[in-house]
Amino acid sequence: MNAMPALPADRANQADLELGLVTSPAVLVTVARTQGSTPRETGTWMALFADRQLGSIGGGQLEFQALIAARELLQAGPSHCLNGQTRHHALGPSLGQCCGGAVELRFDFLPDADAFRALAVAEPGHDPVALFGAGHVGQALVRALLPLPFALRWIDSRDGAFPPGLPAGVQIEQSDPVQRAVAGLAPGSRVLLMSFSHAEDFELVAACLRRLRESDDLSFVGLIGSQSKWASFRQRLLARGFGPAELARVNCPIGLPGIAGKQPAVIAASVAAQLLQLRQVFTKGSPLKN
Repeated sequence: MNAMPALPADRANQADLELGLVTSPAVLVTVARTQGSTPRETGTWMALFADRQLGSIGGGQLEFQALIAARELLQAGPSHCLNGQTRHHALGPSLGQCCGGAVELRFDFLPDADAFRALAVAEPGHDPVALFGAGHVGQALVRALLPLPFALRWIDSRDGAFPPGLPAGVQIEQSDPVQRAVAGLAPGSRVLLMSFSHAEDFELVAACLRRLRESDDLSFVGLIGSQSKWASFRQRLLARGFGPAELARVNCPIGLPGIAGKQPAVIAASVAAQLLQLRQVFTKGSPLKN
């Protein structure tokens, strides 16, 4: 039997594991190889437990057939001939899917939830996001970003500001003063500023601008707030010696234009969509220039 592949860790699914919401054993179905147009990419996975399914390999008839095979393996146990093997699926008329490509699916029996956790590793290609502020919008944004391809670092100046029960995929940090954490952010970070006070937001913007001036290695700086808030900040930052071209690197208001609503979940959806859109604009580690 070939060595079992490492399992990419979807943050939402990892949260289920951390909270003990899954049972064992399980069957792991992994997209081992793709050719042509396919619903999901190589490395995508789903896991079938006795009482639930985690993840998806693309839905439709392909996933339906994979679930039938996985359920048979789950019931038969590790001695089943499918365990550790791959199956080829052509995505054409026989499956009723018009993608036109082909997929190889690997099936692995996992004896317990610990075996599933042991395979959960950080998925490559997750872009670093630094979120400053653990208020209502910050919490909604973390929930929105968890299942998306971002590595989250969540920072607040207040002790006890973070909610309990966070999954392992979220790195939390208390920093007082909060702007001190800017120097230690990963290169290429997308920085989101939504602290509990305008004073902290202002110092965070100034710290981000100083880092951009020195190393130019933050990909995006977004500030929550209104046009009037930014106008006030802009005048004060100009007085501190930052030029118009530097200030143009700050995106305020944050989020995609045209999405109305001030509810935390609406703002979070708008910001998450903006970050996803920006992933296609620049490569990891390159700055966004307005």
